[in-house]
Amino acid sequence: MIVANGLASVEDISKTFAGNDKPAIDRLTLDIRAAGVTGLVGPDGAGKTTLMRLLAGLLLPDQGKIIVCGTDTAGDLAPLRQAVSYMPQRFGLYEDLTVMENLTLYADVCGVVGTERERTFERLLRFTGLAPFVGRLAGQLSGGMKQKLGLASALVRKPRLLLLDEPSVGVDPISRRELWQMVYELVGEGIGVVWSTAYLDEAERCESVVLLNEGQTLYVGPPKELTGRLVGRSFLLRDLGESRCRVLSRALKQPDVVDAVIQGSSVRLVLRSAASPRGEDFGVAAASVTPTAPRFEDAFVDLLGGSPRGESALGQVSAPREVPQGPADESAVIEARDLTKRFGDFTAVDRVSFTVRRGEIFGLLGPNGAGKSTTFKMMCGLLRPTQGTARVAGIDLYRAGSAARARLGYMAQKFSLYGDLSVRQNLDFFAGVYGVPRRRRGEVIQRMLDALGLGPYRDQNSGDMPLGFKQRLALACSVMHQPPVLFLDEPTSGVDPLTRREFWSHINAMVERGVTVMVTTHFMDEAEYCDRIGLVYRGRIIAHGSPDELKASVPRTGAEEPTLEQAFVALVEASEQQAGTTR
Repeated sequence: MIVANGLASVEDISKTFAGNDKPAIDRLTLDIRAAGVTGLVGPDGAGKTTLMRLLAGLLLPDQGKIIVCGTDTAGDLAPLRQAVSYMPQRFGLYEDLTVMENLTLYADVCGVVGTERERTFERLLRFTGLAPFVGRLAGQLSGGMKQKLGLASALVRKPRLLLLDEPSVGVDPISRRELWQMVYELVGEGIGVVWSTAYLDEAERCESVVLLNEGQTLYVGPPKELTGRLVGRSFLLRDLGESRCRVLSRALKQPDVVDAVIQGSSVRLVLRSAASPRGEDFGVAAASVTPTAPRFEDAFVDLLGGSPRGESALGQVSAPREVPQGPADESAVIEARDLTKRFGDFTAVDRVSFTVRRGEIFGLLGPNGAGKSTTFKMMCGLLRPTQGTARVAGIDLYRAGSAARARLGYMAQKFSLYGDLSVRQNLDFFAGVYGVPRRRRGEVIQRMLDALGLGPYRDQNSGDMPLGFKQRLALACSVMHQPPVLFLDEPTSGVDPLTRREFWSHINAMVERGVTVMVTTHFMDEAEYCDRIGLVYRGRIIAHGSPDELKASVPRTGAEEPTLEQAFVALVEASEQQAGTTR
């Protein structure tokens, strides 16, 4: 039924793509009201992007009817183009054009000319804070600035409905907060927004959420209503006295546990029903169990049936043969001393020093453009520092680079494998790159296929796989030579919480067998898995410690302790204020 005051009405639509047996959208009915932000959430392959494209008129349903802003998408699309703006999931602008050239191109396409164009550009550049960067190439912008440019381009003509497909993927918490402030301003101007996201804390900011799975709706309504179903079912297991990873593994074997994740020094539990759990239920009699407020992510995982079960087989098949297995010890495996990198007159990294112990997970966090990626690349041997030293497994990366690189695995932020090669061909190629003897490659490849569930995709081109399986393949390629050190650059960017849980089960299994991990991430709940964190801002490490220590270092604003994201923002803002007073 069409809703009179709605922006969009979807009636019994289905969409199936050639070569797929299962529909991407399966007999979906949905109404999107005019007010507020509607969040679109769901696991990878749930149909979020397909629904966005259907609403934008870029695809037609195989059956059913879609009315958007009073226009049938199967008819004349000219009125729809005037009323709807769409920002795609991937950066859809031209990286070899400047900020102003991109805006000019979109204005030409939308027919915005003359004094209207001048006023529009002035408003958008002020709104997004991009005015100082109009002459910069889009490809040279930070992740957050790229998203702001994408948003500005989508607003060259003011729409009634704005469709944002995962606009905050790969964007740091401060830039995400700025994007949300912009969106709230647009809502205040009467623009309706549909925001799809892989960050479930963002869903809590929406007036209404649509939870999709396999092309169908599992829930439509206010996020608090769904979260409220878990009251009395979420707990923190504190004072563990042993490895968090082992406690987490035991908890996930309990039939009454729906979900379990690491949260700082604790393990967060979601139970199937309200109960009073005890530490001995999870093999840690001395641990305390305290109730904690449920999150939308808890409710999301519960509605989808819970966390992935079973132990990772990757830890055993990728365990390094050159170091003793077991938990962390005091021996430094990764060392940075006064690392500095200058590009001309610009200092990207300024005298950064840290050490990472064997069997430890060290997180490198920071806003886009803060210098963490540059630091990360120097630690991997991909970028030579201007001064300072970097050592991996006792070897200087710049004096014996090939020997050091043979002892590390590297997974890039963007999918960096060969999309036109099959899964098996990619594994065979990287086995050769990492020096796996030819006589062992068949055995090693098969072990990776089995450990990561890639067997069904063995002969499929990697570029055609779902994102979660692409990430599995990238991880397999980085560890097939059994390195003692693993570098992970945004390893789960853009994937859903269930896939992230599975991915971290593999990482934890490797760490338990002595692998040392250095990771960058913008998922703050993911950073909770780190033993220690270095927070990088303006090329320097401004804070260092465990997740709980960083949270404890900022003042509380209420009864609850700050989240890691709140600590991240507070520490960066404090550093900025301190820099301002010393200038």
